[in-house]
Amino acid sequence: MRYSSSAPPSVIYRFGPGPVTLVVKALIWANVLLFVLSWLVPGIVPWLGLQPAAVFSRLFVWQPVTYMFVHAGVFHILFNMLALWMFGVELERRWGSRFFLKYYLITGVGAAVTTLALAILPGLVGAAMHDAVTVGASGAIYGLLLAYGLSFPDRPIYVWALFPVPARYFVMIMGAIAFMSSVGGDRGGVANSAHLGGLVVGYLYLRVWRGNPLDAIKYRYVKFRMNRLRRKFDVHPGGRSDWDRRVH
Repeated sequence: MRYSSSAPPSVIYRFGPGPVTLVVKALIWANVLLFVLSWLVPGIVPWLGLQPAAVFSRLFVWQPVTYMFVHAGVFHILFNMLALWMFGVELERRWGSRFFLKYYLITGVGAAVTTLALAILPGLVGAAMHDAVTVGASGAIYGLLLAYGLSFPDRPIYVWALFPVPARYFVMIMGAIAFMSSVGGDRGGVANSAHLGGLVVGYLYLRVWRGNPLDAIKYRYVKFRMNRLRRKFDVHPGGRSDWDRRVH
């Protein structure tokens, strides 16, 4: 079919990544239902939120998972679920539902482990975090943000809906803010250490530990041994830039 060259090109505008995918929809529903339940029964928040004192002394080992589905207020859950939809849908389409859910849970639990590790440190930082209750999916959301920046580095993200910033730089800015806030010790009701933990764990998982960690270690060890053997026996890869050297 031929089209007239004088016809104006069709332009389609849309907000966000499109329809909600399977796992993102399930996560949103789980967060909303548990938020409603915590609003109706406020007494469950200390049981489901992440409190290092309860994990260490009373063995509330479920808290590093359940804290991700509890939120402190309407705007807290609104912004987290909006970010989950904006960044999670495209990642789930690219990775598949199974790996996306696995990554989401790993970064969320990794953020919780970061908080627990900091809580046992001596000094004011550890003492302040030991009895504090952390809630929200922000650690996992920061992990998704990191993955989005790695997968779509040049995709523009509009800060305050005004200023377009490439995704890779946006991730760097958010990581720097989380790091400086954590080091500064000014929590202001925000679990900055969990945000930073989600970023770090997400990066390590995607760049170092993706798949089987033992396979990654074995691969790096074999590669190290091969490089040593090449240097020992003067083995060269050959090619256009290696005409004057022996090739074995």
